Amino acid sequence: MKAFEYAAPRSEAEALDLLHAVPGRSEILAGGTDLVALMKSMVLRPERVVNIMEIPSLKGIEERADGSVVIGASETLDEVLASHYLTDYRAVTDAILGINSMQLQCQGTIGGELCQRARCWFFRNGHGLLAGSELAEFGDNRDHAILGNLGPAKFVCGSRIAPALIALGAKLRIVGPREQDEQLVAAEEFFQVPQNDQDRETVLQPKQLLTQIILPPATATSATYEVRPSVGPDYPLAAAAAALTMRNGVVVSARIVLGQVAPIPWLSPEAAGALLGGTVNESRAAAAGVAAVTGAMPMSGNAHKIQLTQVAVKRAVMLAAGLNPGGL
Repeated sequence: MKAFEYAAPRSEAEALDLLHAVPGRSEILAGGTDLVALMKSMVLRPERVVNIMEIPSLKGIEERADGSVVIGASETLDEVLASHYLTDYRAVTDAILGINSMQLQCQGTIGGELCQRARCWFFRNGHGLLAGSELAEFGDNRDHAILGNLGPAKFVCGSRIAPALIALGAKLRIVGPREQDEQLVAAEEFFQVPQNDQDRETVLQPKQLLTQIILPPATATSATYEVRPSVGPDYPLAAAAAALTMRNGVVVSARIVLGQVAPIPWLSPEAAGALLGGTVNESRAAAAGVAAVTGAMPMSGNAHKIQLTQVAVKRAVMLAAGLNPGGL
């Protein structure tokens, strides 16, 4: 690990002052479950690490008068999971439970989980973000993207909670680069496909900070389903989050978001369209799964992810509708 400066600001303004404007010269530390490993392997070599865990405004979970729920970005995953305010946001708690590691849940933060780096073993072994994608095109790409992979990025988005937040219509509060700069960004607009080695996987600029996650009032039923290689903390092979609004048993609105199959969380209007105007049953949920992989372009070693994605969508939809999804 390269030697680095360490800073522990006590306010958002102080944190922004400590972050470098040049990409890669400073990194934000929260739980450290992703950053420390990348620094140890010299994939990231910041000159300064800025610990945001002592900033009070990034803590806490509260319900606003309008029924929305605000989660501080440095809240740990187990704190989010234990909060009674999240009872009606099953897609989020499903995703956290799926991590299935007490250590990761106790140390990892919700903001850090959203900002973790790409799941690509070439990148994580020091070949670079997009150079790793080039290697994946002809190398071992069994876990790489089957959607949105026609450009330079072939990796999959690392966040397991992002599909749930997008399905639920969450917004993210971002501050910086100046203290007075503040914006709310829809969760689906937070992620981007890098076009060069200077870009990252989110829209956060070097002197910006994710501070809060805002969930709208819970008017939809939701669920997340992951197809995982084991019951441990391994990353899923494919995942889906579903949020459904139903009246008299009929789906009047739906949002289906795929995880671990594209460089960004993949919002699927095709899958949602397969559900609208009807009741949810096994065959309709399966049809949504088929629709979700419309346009999939598997690589040489990951065609199996098409079927896994169909299964994830089908079971997420059934869970969101209160049905038994079957299977293991």
